[in-house]
Amino acid sequence: MKCLSTDNARALLQQLEQLPALPRPVLGHTESLPNQAIGLPHRHPWVQLSYAERGVVTVETTDARYLAPPSLAVWIPPGLEHSVRLGSKTRIRSLYIAADALPARGCQVLDISPLLRELIVAFSHFPVEYDDAGAEGRLVRVLLDQLAAAPSRALLLPWPRDPRLQPLCRQLAAQPDCALPLGHFSAQLGLSDKTLSRAFRMDTGMSFRQWRQRCRLLAALPLLEQGERITDVALACGYDSLSAFIAAFRALLGRTPGDYLQQG
Repeated sequence: MKCLSTDNARALLQQLEQLPALPRPVLGHTESLPNQAIGLPHRHPWVQLSYAERGVVTVETTDARYLAPPSLAVWIPPGLEHSVRLGSKTRIRSLYIAADALPARGCQVLDISPLLRELIVAFSHFPVEYDDAGAEGRLVRVLLDQLAAAPSRALLLPWPRDPRLQPLCRQLAAQPDCALPLGHFSAQLGLSDKTLSRAFRMDTGMSFRQWRQRCRLLAALPLLEQGERITDVALACGYDSLSAFIAAFRALLGRTPGDYLQQG
């Protein structure tokens, strides 16, 4: 994953703090602030749409990890602390959007239709202070209408708040090929399997098995982006069967890993 160096990130955060308001309802020129990945936790008073024209964007919050390949983007609401990281081959076309420009919604992954993608890419070449009353402003209003209608996708990995579960989840996220069963972790924590399963579902909204599968699939996206073979990615993410990996990948992303690579 790549992002700005710590010194450069701090310098950029100082620029953000000195920006009292956006110069227009939407900011997103290729060289402007939204198109820099800040790996340090930060927040701002406007919406951020983290979108990758190519590659994968990862957004971390205290509650979840969100991943967005090119057909998706992460919607970050105003005031939410977050950090952003990019895959090594990622090219972003992110946006800052005034908080009152669109209806409020929580942090989530949005579908980016082909039309919306082209609108975002076209907008990225507008000047920062584009003509809001002319053709540029009309394109922005269509862009905002399309964003308001964009459906959400469940491409996130929820982090538990229960301190007993946090080390377990961080370990599995760092080692997606870990094959240790639930019983191993419940024994480590001095809990029964049933108690750990119940705590997991209450804290993440998912069963242990569902959470682990989501964790593995999200770990696969950056590896595919790096050009690794699908079979190698499946093994690295804990799948003994290539067909099981392909089926799970299609269930979450609506396409096979091969289709994902071709379209990406």
